[in-house]
Amino acid sequence: MRTAPLLLAAFLFAACAHAQTVADPASDAPESRPTVAAGMTLPASYAEALGAWRNVEDVNAWIGARFEYDFHRAARLSETQRAQKGRVEIHSPEAFFAEPSGICVDLARFAVETLRAVAPEAKPRYLMIEFDPVVIKGNTLRRHWVVQVERDGALYFFADSKRPGHVAGPYASAEAYVAEYARYRGRSIVAHRALDSYERRMKARAEKTVRSEAAQ
Repeated sequence: MRTAPLLLAAFLFAACAHAQTVADPASDAPESRPTVAAGMTLPASYAEALGAWRNVEDVNAWIGARFEYDFHRAARLSETQRAQKGRVEIHSPEAFFAEPSGICVDLARFAVETLRAVAPEAKPRYLMIEFDPVVIKGNTLRRHWVVQVERDGALYFFADSKRPGHVAGPYASAEAYVAEYARYRGRSIVAHRALDSYERRMKARAEKTVRSEAAQ
């Protein structure tokens, strides 16, 4: 396959550079970290980042350098605790930049909204993945969020709390990525959907649509 465009080559390098490890199927937290380039300069504020960043690589590099997984928040945002204690707000991009700790949906929101501001041509969307549910310390976990972008007619996926700083692709379809991701995570994926919003009403609609399509 030809990879003439320099940006595509950089994208492929980012995908290959992340150390691959066997995934813990019971956690969305990363097992490893990407190698951060020596001397990498990070913006001091979100406003500065919006003025300096131009593409997916810029956002992805910052994620690889700064993101930290919040295990306590993961439990609080589980289906079990949300049913008991009510809704929890997802971090805004500004708040996440100031304190880059959270879970998959916090990271996905940051990436989608930031790219819509600096690189809308990437057509960033949320990819909601629903696994077979797992119960950890009494908390039911099933949904996972990553970000889908487009380039040169292919799909790429990043902003994954499991692999911060990693770009997966190119793929001809989201289905191809999901099949590979299920093998990597060691968990069965029962539904997935590309969405424009992370809001709950959109997720509920995604469940109904994907399951309806699967039944046909």
